[in-house]
Amino acid sequence: MLIRKLLILALCFASLAQFAFGQPKTHRFKPTVGYPTFAVRAPVLTVKPGDTLESESLWGDWYERAGGKWPGEVGPIAIEGAEPGDTLVVHVLRVRPNRDTAVSTQGGTFGALVPDGGTAFLNDRFPNGRYIWRLDRERMTGTVDLPGSSMKRITVPLSPMLGRVATAPEGDEEFGGLWPGRFGGNMDTSDVREGTTVYLPVFHKSALFYFGDGHALQGDGEVCGSGLETAMEVALRFELVKGQRIAWPRLEDADHIMVAGSARPLSDALRISFVELINWLVNDYGFDKADAYQLTSQVATVRVANMVDPLYTVVAKFPKKLLPPKTQRARNAEARAQ
Repeated sequence: MLIRKLLILALCFASLAQFAFGQPKTHRFKPTVGYPTFAVRAPVLTVKPGDTLESESLWGDWYERAGGKWPGEVGPIAIEGAEPGDTLVVHVLRVRPNRDTAVSTQGGTFGALVPDGGTAFLNDRFPNGRYIWRLDRERMTGTVDLPGSSMKRITVPLSPMLGRVATAPEGDEEFGGLWPGRFGGNMDTSDVREGTTVYLPVFHKSALFYFGDGHALQGDGEVCGSGLETAMEVALRFELVKGQRIAWPRLEDADHIMVAGSARPLSDALRISFVELINWLVNDYGFDKADAYQLTSQVATVRVANMVDPLYTVVAKFPKKLLPPKTQRARNAEARAQ
């Protein structure tokens, strides 16, 4: 009888210890400082794999007045146990506007259809514009005035996203907030929305994750240079895949697996995204490379995410309904995810 009681007590203590120390936690974090670059720096918060972060992107002067300072990005957030060569998994649980207005600017020398420092045009500068969109957060719509048009106002559905998700870049590199790259960064792809999982390479201990640049809506290409820029309520859950290195950011939603490649010219961004998508099919789904090349050429789709940033971003997509089961190697890697 005594032994039985001791065993019951031991099981109770073990359960309590697991509950106290082993269960995922939810961290509620209100940022007060944003950084203008993606780089290695002291973390503002440390989380464990399996934990959820509830936070918000930053609001600042840029949203309040023309010429105002950009507020920067939230982070870095350290993920305990992350090491170079791992893959950081970020489940996007919630992205919702927490303001009643959004700003979209255009003109000058920033945008896909105006001259910039890297592309010469004969035409004059396009006039600067600053459109203030009114957001209805219950109906999830945005309304804007069109003073020079026969249609004086329009209301459209919103599709909130995060323009910037990143790990600290490799080595001693430091990239301004406008840059996308292997580390993620300012990819400006509307696929980073609720229900999407983002996979990012880890280059440094603790991964050092950043997020920000909420868009209530953005069309493909982000051709005028901005989406409907506003602050967001954000919920993210983190996991790690240990010892699995990926070359470029990957994404996954209910319908597609995707790879984001960033480069100039645009054709190189497209090549990166499709080469890495084919590699994913070969390594995780058992395709022969030649067969994957053929199939992808017929069934894949592509999104030009941005054609305005220092590097352009293209997202190549493969429909999940056509995928076979993952290979045993890929399943083993998933089983190692923390």
